Amino acid sequence: MADIKLKDLRYLVAVADTRHFGRAAERCFVSQPTLSAQLKKLEQYLGVQLIERQPNNVALTEAGEQIVTRARRILEACEDVSTLARTHRDPLAGRLRVALLPTIGPYLLPLVAQALHRALPRLELHLHEYQTEPMQAKLRGGELDLGILALPVDLDGLQARELYAEPFTVALPAGHRLAKRERVHVSDLEGEKLLLLEEGHCLRDQALAVCSRAGLGESQDFRATSLETLRQMVATGAGITLLPQLATQGAYAGARGVAVLPFAKPVPTRQIGAIWRKTTVRRAAIDSVCDLIAKRVG
Repeated sequence: MADIKLKDLRYLVAVADTRHFGRAAERCFVSQPTLSAQLKKLEQYLGVQLIERQPNNVALTEAGEQIVTRARRILEACEDVSTLARTHRDPLAGRLRVALLPTIGPYLLPLVAQALHRALPRLELHLHEYQTEPMQAKLRGGELDLGILALPVDLDGLQARELYAEPFTVALPAGHRLAKRERVHVSDLEGEKLLLLEEGHCLRDQALAVCSRAGLGESQDFRATSLETLRQMVATGAGITLLPQLATQGAYAGARGVAVLPFAKPVPTRQIGAIWRKTTVRRAAIDSVCDLIAKRVG
């Protein structure tokens, strides 16, 4: 099996991810003819077809799917070898691939980015945004090192750490009957029209869980793709929504046409935490990043 080259496995994985020879070639920084020819050679060497080539469609055969799964493990192991060597030389240097939920990243990063750079100047943070399920999949697949998201989640093959508890607030149109209150109870929201994020956002499920206590129903004719869209819809008077506290501070405070109120006790909260692979070789860097976030926000 010495004739199988790592670059050929990278080409195969790239085709599996993009389902397109041209995009796979761009991702691997080679020409499309080069990538296609190398994969043909790989198929000839293995004696099995890996890719179904059709006009405007690229698919993997059953053998291709199974080999891609193993190729990912091989490439991850090779990356771990290089990373492990760098880590032993300097555990707080090099690349750390970090993903955050879209409902966390824009609001947490302004609070911690400069502090992370000062405290860990040799660490290169490569930042991404994913929802919970794709984030977990990419962590398990070795494409990410650290995920920042709302807990609890399925931890099969992963480890977790709590970072901080984030209270929810309620966002109301500025002229709303409750807008002048200092605090609101969940029960005060009974009968209101609730605006939520689209399916796939864990914040949607958390908000529904909070508001179900008051028998609050979701608006069926609108689902937003971001918290900023929700904020704008509230400003138009279309309904109310729940916002995490960090999304109401700093540059996001004082949005025109929106009143943001804290909840009375017991305050509904979400638990923000970190997850990583149990087998990671970047634990020292992960712990340092998590310690700083917990200290700054917790």
